[in-house]
Amino acid sequence: MPTPTRKSATPPNVLLVIVDQLAAKWLEAAFDGAAPLPNLEWLRDSGTMFRNAFTPNPVCSPARASLATGLPSSAHGVVECGYRLDPAIPTFMRELQRAGWKTSLHGKLHVQPNLESFYPDYRQYGFDHTDVTEDGRVGPWLDWVRTTHPMHYPAALATVWMTMHPALRSEQYSGLREDIEKAQRARRWASDERPLDTAESYALPFPAEISQSAWITDRAVDRITAHSGSEPVFAQVGYVQPHNPFCAPEELLPFVNEAAIPAPVPAEWASDPNAPTIFSSAKRGPCATYDEVGRNARQIYFADLIHLDQQFGRLRQALTDSGRLHDTYLIFTSDHGELLYDHGLLGKWNRHYDACIRVPLLIAGPGIAAGAVEDSLVELTDLAPTILDLCGVAEPGLPRFEAADASVRWDLRALHGRSLGRIGSVEHPAPRRDSILIESYGTHWNGDADGFARTLRTARYRYTVYGDGSEQLFDLQVDPDEQDNLVGRAGTESLRTGLSRQLLQALITRDSPPPGAGLYARQGW
Repeated sequence: MPTPTRKSATPPNVLLVIVDQLAAKWLEAAFDGAAPLPNLEWLRDSGTMFRNAFTPNPVCSPARASLATGLPSSAHGVVECGYRLDPAIPTFMRELQRAGWKTSLHGKLHVQPNLESFYPDYRQYGFDHTDVTEDGRVGPWLDWVRTTHPMHYPAALATVWMTMHPALRSEQYSGLREDIEKAQRARRWASDERPLDTAESYALPFPAEISQSAWITDRAVDRITAHSGSEPVFAQVGYVQPHNPFCAPEELLPFVNEAAIPAPVPAEWASDPNAPTIFSSAKRGPCATYDEVGRNARQIYFADLIHLDQQFGRLRQALTDSGRLHDTYLIFTSDHGELLYDHGLLGKWNRHYDACIRVPLLIAGPGIAAGAVEDSLVELTDLAPTILDLCGVAEPGLPRFEAADASVRWDLRALHGRSLGRIGSVEHPAPRRDSILIESYGTHWNGDADGFARTLRTARYRYTVYGDGSEQLFDLQVDPDEQDNLVGRAGTESLRTGLSRQLLQALITRDSPPPGAGLYARQGW
């Protein structure tokens, strides 16, 4: 097993910030005046913003596994939440660790089942140090609130929404479950001051400095400022927000300019005879009418972006104070989007509209050109090879077992993603793709094949085929809000046929290079 080689003499630091459930559309709306984000605006203006970045699978665990490994779901095996990423599969974090980087994780990673443990061990994926808190909130963050801020502990308990966790039904945690249920019974989300708040969207019932987001930042800042060695640092900071339940510090709500938030895109599928049946069936999942409660939820969502911007500002300041900002690559992205009432829908999964599949991607650092990349189609699998490339660390090779007595070859490229090169450089542009393949394997509540979806996203078109045989085809050049499904429209037959063939080709070549998890395990990677 070869040691990763470093291509540069002066290795840089890397700060990777991953927020949860933020669509590129909503970050762009904030930049356009919906919410003040001075720190992320600094990042945008200092580096490169990719306007056409996509998630390969719009749900937490698969997208995060793809980001870590540079592989699609079919190769790493995490097709939905509830699956575990095989530690035998190389991750870029482990490659950095083996090449001499001091690696740390702060917050959410979610490449193991959320309903398995409150204290997941993520060190096996390439982290020297971890501070983990995830969607369920039970674990280190809640423990910290109980011991450090006991007066706010009941309010923190009331925010624990994942009460279906099997551990909470065990004898070991029976007291905790009772405390959570008691706190939730006592909590009235709606009040005279905030009559529209619900358990799904509310102002935080405790000070901002006690929030999960602040806790995550605190630990990342401590790690950044405490490290005084000569080794380069990689820190991955994973915020749980703005994932639902939407919750933000109340004092930030007045700073949201609701007039600048785009109005929800109408639910065109409701009158479309060719729309997927999964949208209108009882299996579709979160769907809501946009009303005053929805307006309030959107305001809270954007207020949470302000809070996250403040957290990013604290990370930036820590890098400045430690003298590391000048030699650190800063990367900001999200695992997938959030429809936020567009098309009459909430969430993500198999609803492959723009607010579901297009994610923010901003990168700044030494030698990164400033400006926006408008035309290149990129995806989250590109981040693993990009980070290794920026750090001068070779990509992992794919072991190929040829015969019982043959040596293992390590020279075959293993990653599906492509390095974005010298980002923003004319001489070394981002990878040129004709299309992006996006896949959904059902949803949390419905694994039936009719909920499967495969999308081909080109610069102009979004073509999706669902497990029930229904299709959607939108010309984004003339219909950016995806309101006019061209499937069945006279005169579009040849267009649909061409995209269908292109989708088939993308599915065939998706697994090139072929999945290597078994080979990795066999060779003891």
